[in-house]
Amino acid sequence: SLAVLQALEDGLKKAEADPSVKAVMICGENGKFSAGADIRGFSSPKRLGIGLAPIVSLIESSEKPVVAAIEGVALGGGLEVALGCHYRIAHLKARMGLPEVTVGLLPGAEGTQRLPRLIGVPAALDMITTGKHVPATEALKLGLVDEIVEENTIEAAIRLANKV
Repeated sequence: SLAVLQALEDGLKKAEADPSVKAVMICGENGKFSAGADIRGFSSPKRLGIGLAPIVSLIESSEKPVVAAIEGVALGGGLEVALGCHYRIAHLKARMGLPEVTVGLLPGAEGTQRLPRLIGVPAALDMITTGKHVPATEALKLGLVDEIVEENTIEAAIRLANKV
């Protein structure tokens, strides 16, 4: 939603400007990272406010390390947010993917560029063209996530952020 995008932008800019902040951790709420954008908004007239792609670029260009704490699902725009982060930690039960193709859309926030750079073209093409959801264990093997944990993902992401 626009409110989430605005909150991400505001939080990132505030963290960048605050010298006491050494790293940033992005997480979802209620055990879910993000199921992505609400596709009902795609058919509405020109949306006002910031888009997802500039937010993902803002995350990626952060001078401070940004860690994604992925619980539940990171799908579509949610995975694209995670791809913009410098590090990704996923809970063992998390699933990731770009399912837009199953409704006739292509990922629109540069996931089609970031995913191949991270995991290679063959694996990325498989995910992009099929819309399949990858479990955390496969995501680790592919290099999509840096670590998987069975405990509290947010605490693990904070530990990693403090370490880097």
